[in-house]
Amino acid sequence: MQEQNYNESVRTTLRQAIQRALLAFEPPEKLTVSEWADKYRNMSSEETSRPGMWDTDSVPYMKFIMDCFAQDRIREIVMLKCTQIGGTEAMINMLGYTIDVNPSRIMYVLPDDDLCLNFSDERLKKMFRSNLDRFKGKVDLRSKPKMIKFTGGFAAIVSARSPSELASWSVPIILLDEIDKYPLWSGKEANPIKLAEERTKNWPIAKIVKVSTPTIKTGAIYKAYEAADVRYQYLVPCPHCGAMQVLKFSQIKWPKNEMGEADTTIVRYQAYYECEACKSRIDDRHKQQMLKQGKWVAINEVQGQPSSVAFHINSIYSPWLTFGKVAVEFLTSKDDPEALMNFVNSWLGEPWEDKASTLESDVVLEKQTEVSEGIIPSWAQLITGGVDVQKNGFYWTIRAWGYRLTSQNIAHGWAESFEEIDAIMNRFWPDEDGELRWQVNLCAIDSGYNTEDVYDFCLISGGWAVPVKGASTQKVGRYTRSNIDATGKQYHGQALYVVNGDSYKDLIASRVRRPLGQGCWMVYNECDIDYAEQITSEHKVITTKNNRRVESWVPKTSHAQNHYLDAEVYAAVAADLLQVRYLDELTEPADVQPGESGRKDDDNDDGFLDTKGEWL
Repeated sequence: MQEQNYNESVRTTLRQAIQRALLAFEPPEKLTVSEWADKYRNMSSEETSRPGMWDTDSVPYMKFIMDCFAQDRIREIVMLKCTQIGGTEAMINMLGYTIDVNPSRIMYVLPDDDLCLNFSDERLKKMFRSNLDRFKGKVDLRSKPKMIKFTGGFAAIVSARSPSELASWSVPIILLDEIDKYPLWSGKEANPIKLAEERTKNWPIAKIVKVSTPTIKTGAIYKAYEAADVRYQYLVPCPHCGAMQVLKFSQIKWPKNEMGEADTTIVRYQAYYECEACKSRIDDRHKQQMLKQGKWVAINEVQGQPSSVAFHINSIYSPWLTFGKVAVEFLTSKDDPEALMNFVNSWLGEPWEDKASTLESDVVLEKQTEVSEGIIPSWAQLITGGVDVQKNGFYWTIRAWGYRLTSQNIAHGWAESFEEIDAIMNRFWPDEDGELRWQVNLCAIDSGYNTEDVYDFCLISGGWAVPVKGASTQKVGRYTRSNIDATGKQYHGQALYVVNGDSYKDLIASRVRRPLGQGCWMVYNECDIDYAEQITSEHKVITTKNNRRVESWVPKTSHAQNHYLDAEVYAAVAADLLQVRYLDELTEPADVQPGESGRKDDDNDDGFLDTKGEWL
């Protein structure tokens, strides 16, 4: 009897061993990332305030994003998002899926070393311990925090600030988290995102996932979003009319008092969403069902199969935030530029754009006065010219200046020769009474092109023209004076003014937004649209210069014409050289006699303007 029991026990043990051995030859379970997470990922109280099995239905907008990861044809996934929407958890699901279903090498990149260590200990290892039934025997829990080994591969947790770590391994899967917080450069190496992407080039099937809250339009995540083959928005149905729509902040409504003000205590509980189609009230109780019935819809078309896809989502979609909480966050942030930027980035998931640094042509045309072209206004005290030199000619402008930097364009145009410029700048301009009383006091001419000809022309101009050139680096002041170092040339030692163009464009942007009148940057009556479009052809963005982020004015498009803007910068430089900031207020029209031309001897060539006072 004992022998029979023993034999049966041996047969059972052998049978179990064979079954386990056969499992190794079974093909991997065919699951998407969302299916794997729903079936196998358990979240402990150490990981979340809502412990239990992962449920994609609670964040239905994540399903399609995660499932794109298992599609071989898709190489790059981009997620432009708000904070606390589930982006990092989705990437953890992708990592867990890879380890369990399709083992391979993984590189997970974070902004700095501290975040790497914290992420490994507090997120990944807790996830492994909470799911030992899936990862026991596969993941070596004794691995170093930044190199987690598992059967069939490893997960390297890498800092974006370490070129050596970024370049250490060849991997087919790269997960890039919060890329807008990465440094622009890793030491003396290339951009860390580029360094990481290089690690995948030897793999025929590779996957790159980029997830981040945005900062500005020139930030890495927004550029990746714009560059994707297909961009998606999540549409949800109105519970009343069924109209599919994107959830927008502009549709959140809240009660206001008779003064148009809002009490945040009331707003928190009474704010609601208004359907764009039927204008019906949508409350928080409707949101979860709307999310479940929502779908990602492409906003652009592409020929063939897309290899990169991008998604944008904001906090209004969050199952854990009410419409009232979003509204209150805006109301408490709107008067503080820094807090408002955080609301736009972290709550709306949108890049920040300073509207004060972006102008449109209609803003310029709104600054037309009643004074016609070619007429000097009665408040003027001096006029200056600016010339932008081109290969085949010159764009020129003439501007009148008065008390508190009040200014108006008098005329502008195109000239084909230095002789024409000489005639324009030396002609007499009439005042509002028709008297020919004014000549240009000083004209600044760009010397970046036809440099020697400009130097010669300014030398023989009799003091009414000076050469200028744009600064190659950002300068603290608006301009500096230097001497032309050209031994053997007649203009050797001549004054040359090096101009910080960004500073003067700040001046124009600030002044053109002022109310029409004193202190405003204005244009003559019936000003042409070409001039207005050139003045507003640039916007201010954060760019990279000498490995540093700096604010600079750059063309809005690659083909934008900005010649009149440059000419106006030079006219402003000429006004600075004439001490325009120190003009007194007129009690009566300027007393300039016919024939005196309005010019003043400018003996103080090296007199800088005091930059400590208020300029803008």
